[in-house]
Amino acid sequence: MADRPSFVLFMTDQQRADWLGCAGHPVLRTPHLDALAGEGTRFTSAFVAHPICMPNRASLLTCRMPSVHGVRHNGLSLPLDSNTFVDCLRRAGYTTGLIGKGHHQPFTDMSPRLPRGTWDTDPYAEARIVSEGISYREEHADAWEAGHQITTPYYGFSHAEPVSRHADGSGGSHARWLRENMPGFERYIGEENQLPHDFVRPDAIRTALPEELYSTAWIRDRAIDFIAAHGDRDEPFFLMVSFPDPHHPFTPPGKYWDMYDPGDMVMPASFEGMAGGTPLYEFFRARRPEPGTFRGALEAVDELETREAMALTAGMVAMVDDAVGAVRATLDASGAADHTVQIFTSDHGDMMGDHGLMLKGPLNLDGVVRVPFLWADPQRSSVPTSDALVSTIDIGASVLARAGVDGYNGIQGLDLGPTLESGAGPRTTLLVEHDAHVPIPLTGPWPPRIRTLVTSEWKMSVYLDQEWGELFDRVDDPDEMTNLWDHPDVQSIRAELTWVLSQELMRTVDRSPLPLAMG
Repeated sequence: MADRPSFVLFMTDQQRADWLGCAGHPVLRTPHLDALAGEGTRFTSAFVAHPICMPNRASLLTCRMPSVHGVRHNGLSLPLDSNTFVDCLRRAGYTTGLIGKGHHQPFTDMSPRLPRGTWDTDPYAEARIVSEGISYREEHADAWEAGHQITTPYYGFSHAEPVSRHADGSGGSHARWLRENMPGFERYIGEENQLPHDFVRPDAIRTALPEELYSTAWIRDRAIDFIAAHGDRDEPFFLMVSFPDPHHPFTPPGKYWDMYDPGDMVMPASFEGMAGGTPLYEFFRARRPEPGTFRGALEAVDELETREAMALTAGMVAMVDDAVGAVRATLDASGAADHTVQIFTSDHGDMMGDHGLMLKGPLNLDGVVRVPFLWADPQRSSVPTSDALVSTIDIGASVLARAGVDGYNGIQGLDLGPTLESGAGPRTTLLVEHDAHVPIPLTGPWPPRIRTLVTSEWKMSVYLDQEWGELFDRVDDPDEMTNLWDHPDVQSIRAELTWVLSQELMRTVDRSPLPLAMG
């Protein structure tokens, strides 16, 4: 067993890197995640491959960049013929499980803001021919309400209980369980059924759903059941425990609603904005929804709304932290903790008041592209913290290396094993891709397309078809208060970084499949 450890990957949705007690948050308390960090390594410069749910989750599974695996933005399914690191573990004898949010296929039929594809009905409608008869509705809310049973293995998971959507309106396995165990649960969820409160944010919903029926608690309990069933066996397991929180709407249930006071929240240093912001940045800084309008994308906010969102987010994270503590206690009780690697991360962040903005959108600022990343291995020593540049695509590659399981051609992630031992980085430059999925008139008929290069000292973002961009000094300006793109003193640095970015873009081009002959 020592050579083939088990793994538990805890994952949240839309949690910033600095929203942990161990990361220095001034108010939020996360004792269980802090304990996990204390047993291993906390990475301070962990970045997403893409700062939106579906692309980055697909990058996690495939260890590949979005431009390569094909999920360029939300609304695109990860192709069913994709190889994943979970597939590799399963084929090597691991029991593999997913409890919670997968989001590897769309949840709804909500019409896209782009021309809608027809490849699901016409396999010859796109450049890539899709096999006839393939359905990508495994996580679709309507399918689950109609009694759908998920087909396994599901992207490598031999056991899958996916949860769709967010807040108190989650679907999939959780909603099915609620229908079976609490008939009429619908009268406890949603804005129309919420409990009284005095918050002004329209996406602050005080759910009437009891704590023990909320998705975070249900995922906790199902993860505990999985570990109880597999933790004392000789066969190793890989379990992904994926919470839909703290993604908006803000619906912490029960005691978690008023666990934190908005007045205690600390406003970010960049709340008043940056010097030298791009036209797109200024567009969002001026974008205020109509009063009472439900929010869903990057927006400008005032101080009161920001404090409220912070307090409720803290409550949602606190509930996740308690759930992580319960799962970790089960690992201890089962005897599996001494041979189980425990990992924690999130799929992307949230502006959460940085630059006077909330939520996420086509700006690759640190609030959305940098995420928490903890790795604790009970059988190997590691440095307590590392500022090495690491990416979401490295997680699966590192799991395979630690398990001693071969991967496949085309994996772009790097093994973090040596970094865990020394703290030294596996790379000197890191790429973040961002293809937005909503057109913005400012950038033309198609949504913004951004490529961001990160080094230990600099962070540069370039925008397709735009002469403007962003360049930040990561050492002297960690809050990204001054955009140096046009500053005369750094033009040689910008030119050098542009060349480095071109190398990263070429490095990202796929090397799979390998040839079968010379010609």
